[in-house]
Amino acid sequence: MQKKLSGGLYEGERALYNIHNVSLENVTFDNGESPLKECSNLELNGCIFKWKYPLWYCNNVVVNETTFIDLARSGIWYTNNITINKSLIAVPKQFRRCKGVYLNNVNIPNAQETLWNCDDIVLNDVNAKGDYFAMNSKNIKIKNFNLDGNYAFDGAENIEIRNAVMNSKDSFWNCNNVVVYDSIIIGEYLGWNSKNLKFVNCTIDSEQGMCYIDNIEMINCKLLNTNLAFERCNDINAEIKTKIDSVKNPYSGKIKALKIDEIILDEDIVDPKKTTIEVKE
Repeated sequence: MQKKLSGGLYEGERALYNIHNVSLENVTFDNGESPLKECSNLELNGCIFKWKYPLWYCNNVVVNETTFIDLARSGIWYTNNITINKSLIAVPKQFRRCKGVYLNNVNIPNAQETLWNCDDIVLNDVNAKGDYFAMNSKNIKIKNFNLDGNYAFDGAENIEIRNAVMNSKDSFWNCNNVVVYDSIIIGEYLGWNSKNLKFVNCTIDSEQGMCYIDNIEMINCKLLNTNLAFERCNDINAEIKTKIDSVKNPYSGKIKALKIDEIILDEDIVDPKKTTIEVKE
């Protein structure tokens, strides 16, 4: 049975340290680090965090309609099984080395270096702005996602994204096992140095995108402002509904497009026989 704390201002370092089975409602934390460190089985409703490191080393936390502002940065590290609903996270470096992170209807306007080295992530209806989102994280499922920030998902693996809009240079670098459905991705150098990338019904605007990849599949996709695509890629299976500005030195596979303005095949680098290229026009 949960104890309930309602209202009030808590200040000072470790203000409610090591509490368990507690419901907090309309509580404000200020002027003190680590107010809820090493806690478990918490429910937070309508709370406000104004200081650093609010939820470190915690387990089983549900957060509703809560705000992380001002100095509440680096707020949730080494925490397992945390769900955040209808909340504002207005600080950078949130979530490090966490397992079981579930965000629903959350805004992260300062998302720089957010969700690093985390495992088992589910995001629904999340808006984020900031560079280096979800670096080195794994087992990620995302739906209805807006991101404005470069270098997203660097080094991440086992990612499924549906209905996203991403304005992100150098996204999906050094990744393994990525599937993106029904999304818009804008940003040069998409997907370099990765393995097993799949895009379905996506619109992509990416200068020199999709290069240095092992196993890339594109189904019913549009490529806008995309040149020098598929350079040094192996096992390409690309079905493009639009024209491609240029394709350069693919290693192997099949590329189908409405039109390709320029095809560059340097025979001292690639064997042209290993890649089939088909155009309708």
